[in-house]
Amino acid sequence: MTEFPGAFEPASAALVPVLHEARPAISVIGLGYVGAVSCGCLTDLGHRVIGVDLDAAKAASVAAGRAPMHEAGLDDLLGTALDKGILSTSTEVEAAVLATDVTFVSVGTPSRADGRCDLTNVVAVAESIGAALARKAGYHAVVMRCSIPPGTTMGAFAQRLEAVSGKRAGRDFGIAFCPEFMREGEAVADFRTPPKTVIGATDDRVAGIVAGIFAPVDSRPLHCSIEIAEMVKYVDNVWHATKVCFGNEVGRLAAAHGVDGGDVMGIFCEDRKLNISPAYLRPGFAYGGSCLPKEVRAVCGLARAAGLDLPLIGHVAASNEAHIDAVVERVRATGARRVGVLGLTFKPGTDDLRESPALALIARLRAAGVEVVCHDPVLSPRLFRPATPAEAAAKRAAYPALDGLDLRGSVSGVLDGCDAVVLTQNAPEYRAALAGCAPRVIDVTGA
Repeated sequence: MTEFPGAFEPASAALVPVLHEARPAISVIGLGYVGAVSCGCLTDLGHRVIGVDLDAAKAASVAAGRAPMHEAGLDDLLGTALDKGILSTSTEVEAAVLATDVTFVSVGTPSRADGRCDLTNVVAVAESIGAALARKAGYHAVVMRCSIPPGTTMGAFAQRLEAVSGKRAGRDFGIAFCPEFMREGEAVADFRTPPKTVIGATDDRVAGIVAGIFAPVDSRPLHCSIEIAEMVKYVDNVWHATKVCFGNEVGRLAAAHGVDGGDVMGIFCEDRKLNISPAYLRPGFAYGGSCLPKEVRAVCGLARAAGLDLPLIGHVAASNEAHIDAVVERVRATGARRVGVLGLTFKPGTDDLRESPALALIARLRAAGVEVVCHDPVLSPRLFRPATPAEAAAKRAAYPALDGLDLRGSVSGVLDGCDAVVLTQNAPEYRAALAGCAPRVIDVTGA
């Protein structure tokens, strides 16, 4: 399989086969929302489809041209496919797999009592597909469409396929994970115009097959590892849930102060540079500076004064502190007694130290008995040697973590003798200096 240098890369022409009249026949296992919609929409793209469900009532409903649930436009698609003779249903997984080229798996993955994903249906369907693959001579593509924890597709699922079939994934059959991004009530429209198409695959062959199936609705899918594709589905839905909660908390806060929350969020959403954009949505270090910490505290204060409980906004600061603590634990896990910190200001390109997470990190490391030396590309060591006692007292009051801190004038001065280095800023000079660096590097920039 192609190596993936980043989170994703657009599909190359080599991975997208030209669609011929003889499109691959597809079996869809599981006729819930995702599976039933997939049946209708895949037949609309010209594929012969067999819908499979152990629930005979669901299979019979689809066979009669009726969706097992209400979904706009789906009955029409199913009826048209039945009239064309390209849609059928079954309760037998093995027979459907043997009669098709590609299998989409859309079985239920409910929550267990402890909140984790119940993989009972995933393992069961893997055994049935594996039994069919054992009897099948040609190559077959298996495409997971369920929401499952990262590692499941190539873990429990692939292991059962290989064990039961006696064949090898990536050689005798292909496995892909292609998450769906369809909203209930608008699923047909979302299938036809997807926000994105993500394909994780074991090999180029299966990646090309899946890309070819979705080419009529998205000619530039995003190819990534199977594990990234699995996690993308979870992250998308958690983000949507977060947005709902955020909007609702803003609405309650606004109403308590006589403000129209709908108008507030309407203007909020007009900002496509920072608010509705990739800005601030990369893993990295904690936030700091003169604005974000102060404004979070202010909003929490407004909520308390109004007697409001805003759990999401109210725990933003705690989440930020937990991220700093996690970096401290990463450093302590190395056993380092002398640590270099590269980057002190709250973000690159500024000399602002106000509420810098790097200073908070240093304070916690020093409290744990770790010796710290540091460097910042825009700060001078003179900052730590105030000219007068009054200036020194003012700096200690404003930035207690600076008191006695060892700020070096060069990166090499930091690296010499350090057991580990924490990189808080993605400065080119730091990257160059750390290339082949002997101390352990803990990169918290997210770059």
